[in-house]
Amino acid sequence: MADWCPIAKVYDPLKAGSIDGTDVEPHDRAVWRAMCARYKPNKGVVGDPLLTLFVARLNPQTTEDKLQKVFSKYGDIQRLRLVRDIVTGFSKGYAFIEYKEERSVTRARRDANKLVVDQHEVFVDFEQERTLKGWLPRRLGGGLGGKKESGQLRFGGRDRPFRKPINLGTGPVPERGSDTGRSWDRGWPRGREDRYRSREPDWGSRDRRDYRDRERDDRRHRDRR
Repeated sequence: MADWCPIAKVYDPLKAGSIDGTDVEPHDRAVWRAMCARYKPNKGVVGDPLLTLFVARLNPQTTEDKLQKVFSKYGDIQRLRLVRDIVTGFSKGYAFIEYKEERSVTRARRDANKLVVDQHEVFVDFEQERTLKGWLPRRLGGGLGGKKESGQLRFGGRDRPFRKPINLGTGPVPERGSDTGRSWDRGWPRGREDRYRSREPDWGSRDRRDYRDRERDDRRHRDRR
């Protein structure tokens, strides 16, 4: 627990698929696909990854000029690339922006996240592909974040950080009613405990009802004779 961090330092598909990073088995097929994938970052990408921001959830109508205008107020931009479909030329809804100075990157990441651009609330974070070891894109079952509707949520990033695991401890469980078990009794509100108890089936009373029913049927059968 001492080295726990809400943001992933190394990308592990199994941990990214877990809300607290403690899963031991993948919970969806995409995690399996990511665990079996072999991915290498695109060598054709140029620029300093430590000065590059990832901007996602863009309006498909947003252009390079609009991004230049919005993000240039945080500092001088060295390079801007709006990712487009190689066939249609339409925007894929995300871009990479490289600044000239580190302070500009830090400022843009802090202030531009959730900024509304062309009626869309954008997501801004550091580039992960060349900076996070083991990174896998979403098309291979990896990535970070995601929507609930997709059923492929990933954790350990800025959008969906890991939740701290519950430390249940390894000591013996005290018996109820003992002095050491008083804190256990206090931890459960009486009303909640009663509700759970009421859900348990009353097997003794059910057996008695079945016995009475059988006795009544036997008497009726004898009377008919």
